[in-house]
Amino acid sequence: MSALSKLDVPALRALHAELSHELELQQANQLALDLTRGKPAPDQLDLSAGLDAAIAGDYFAADGTDTRNYGALSGLPEAKALGAELMGVAAEDVICWGNSSLTLMHICVELALSRGLWGDERRWSRAQPAKMLTPVPGYDRHFTLTQAAGIEMINVPMTDTGPDMQAAINLAAADEAIKGIWCVPKYANPTGCTYSAECVEQLAELPKLAAADDFLVLWDNAYAVHDFSFPSTPLTPILPAARQLGTQDNVVIFASTSKITYPSGGLGFVASGATVLRHITERLGNASIGPDKVNQLRHARFLSGRLEQHMAAHAELIRPKFDLVQATLSEELEALDIARWTTPAGGYFVSLDTRPGLAKRVGELAASAGLKITKPGATFPYGSDPNDSNLRIAPTFADMADLKVAMQVLTLCIKLASVEKQLETSIS
Repeated sequence: MSALSKLDVPALRALHAELSHELELQQANQLALDLTRGKPAPDQLDLSAGLDAAIAGDYFAADGTDTRNYGALSGLPEAKALGAELMGVAAEDVICWGNSSLTLMHICVELALSRGLWGDERRWSRAQPAKMLTPVPGYDRHFTLTQAAGIEMINVPMTDTGPDMQAAINLAAADEAIKGIWCVPKYANPTGCTYSAECVEQLAELPKLAAADDFLVLWDNAYAVHDFSFPSTPLTPILPAARQLGTQDNVVIFASTSKITYPSGGLGFVASGATVLRHITERLGNASIGPDKVNQLRHARFLSGRLEQHMAAHAELIRPKFDLVQATLSEELEALDIARWTTPAGGYFVSLDTRPGLAKRVGELAASAGLKITKPGATFPYGSDPNDSNLRIAPTFADMADLKVAMQVLTLCIKLASVEKQLETSIS
């Protein structure tokens, strides 16, 4: 097929009729397919079945701590060492707490707003409202958390090597109400890009360039070890760079084992400079006498010395699904020149851009055929994609058979929406 822009009106009408008929056939199949969220599939969860045997009646940590009892507020040493491996920091830089890095992000933002993270007068509530830089397309949970905290979001475009740093620097330097920037530095959600060394260095320096004296780089390294092939794609660690620049207390790093073991029963980690860690630990101590150290111990034992081996097993299950997504997009859309998409080397998502103004229409058509996709606009703050073009594809949870059908339906809907728009343009 030639590019849509080269087809005349009769050819476009014929193609529209053909695609509409295909969609009617899919609608008659009463499908129930879901590509909305990046969840591990059951076979991925099965890889961590050994967690249950890791304790084997021995509840004592390497330092003698009885993990069944209270204490160890910042986490077991071996659990902190696991977090350090994930985040590219030293174990003493880490707090291991709970099962969710998102919870730790919420605590950090709440503290930055209300009491500050530094033990002085600095706190985000001095700005009315406080503002946050949000690279887009980006992670919807970051946006939800930020909006719930009453923080205004300001978009920064994403590039292939990270956020547009010149735009970020200009914005942060010009407005002291801008208090931070969200980052997913490796296999970013949803584009799948990994930040370049230059970008990491610039982000480490950004707190010095910002007008706000309480600016934070919120570094959500959710996909730190989620490579499709090994040796893994390197990411320049930000905390050593921040220490050289004196900004270590303006960088907060998050990670978890949610997509390594069990999302409902994993470990959350936060790392930063000593001042910030002290105030986060104080906040945690107000709410609890200690974390779930039994879970920390079983994770440390299960993953110690075999993290890459474990993630390689995940990759063997995930890679074919991403290969299928790429093959279908290329086969169905490339010749038509109606969409662009990313080809990540790891992570959980593919970002696809339709022609402007079509993402919501694609979502409507997909829903009519029984395919749920991430709500168009979700990858932008307030659910508002100014170009109405970005779609996030999350292929991991579906099995291969369902994924194949889902991608055929999705590409069919993209083609039909594009033909509708081209017809409208050609007739007018």
